Amino acid sequence: MKLCVSTYSLWRWRADNNKSLEECIDWIAEQGVKAVEFSGLDEKAKTDPIGRATELKAYCAKRGLAIAGYSVGGEFLCPPEAQRAMIEQTKREVDVAAALGVKNMRHDVSRGFGDNAKGLKIPKTFAAALKVIVPGVREVTEYGATKGVKTSLENHGFYMQASERVEKLIKAVKHKNYGLTMDMGNFLCVNENPVKAVRRVAKYAIMCHVKDFHIKPKSMVPPSGWFNTPTPIALRGAICGHGAIDIPAELKLIKKAGYKGYLSLEFEGMEESSWAVKLGLEYLTRELKAIKALD
Repeated sequence: MKLCVSTYSLWRWRADNNKSLEECIDWIAEQGVKAVEFSGLDEKAKTDPIGRATELKAYCAKRGLAIAGYSVGGEFLCPPEAQRAMIEQTKREVDVAAALGVKNMRHDVSRGFGDNAKGLKIPKTFAAALKVIVPGVREVTEYGATKGVKTSLENHGFYMQASERVEKLIKAVKHKNYGLTMDMGNFLCVNENPVKAVRRVAKYAIMCHVKDFHIKPKSMVPPSGWFNTPTPIALRGAICGHGAIDIPAELKLIKKAGYKGYLSLEFEGMEESSWAVKLGLEYLTRELKAIKALD
């Protein structure tokens, strides 16, 4: 496996220090990792996303970094007209991914029956939601195949977070160009044992995110820094290796599953982010070396 860093991990560092995306890439390159993963792009991409993607591809090559992936949002649980607009918007993001030169792109699928689903006259069940979501997701991945870009969901956003739901969606889409960006920490957001979840769905992973969390009962959380889940627990982002997740067990499982791609570090805690990312990379380097899985 190869280590990389998601630009998501450094959004606060960029904001607090008025850093450009190029300066973020510089910092990541200086950490000795193999690649960067883009979580969206920047303000410059709004007027000419393809041109900006082309610039960033060249800049990463100059700094000796591969681009491991591209992650964007998405909401497919919506009435037909809104879904058609979302499909076309997501196809344009596939074009951006192709311009970046990446082989995979994660797009979100749904956060459930919120305002987005108003106007859908269907039962509020997961089975009914799948029937709405799947055709749109399949159309996007079919388009991605024509561009050499695999598309994927991430276990993300509460509604599509549990490993059972992730697996059901992948099986329903049933396309060789569609898989999973597996965030090995996010299963905890629905209070699912992350190690058991990874064991279940690692075979679908085309990209892996690694993050860590601190855990408290909701009744014990302080007024800031934590977020509530739909379950009895609350979470706070942790430096990788400092939280509650058994990351070494997860790494062994993905190695056993034959995963040999990028392992993208995500940090969303309260600590200063550049320092936190450095500590996380040190930890992951040690753990991957221990199981002879670091490329």
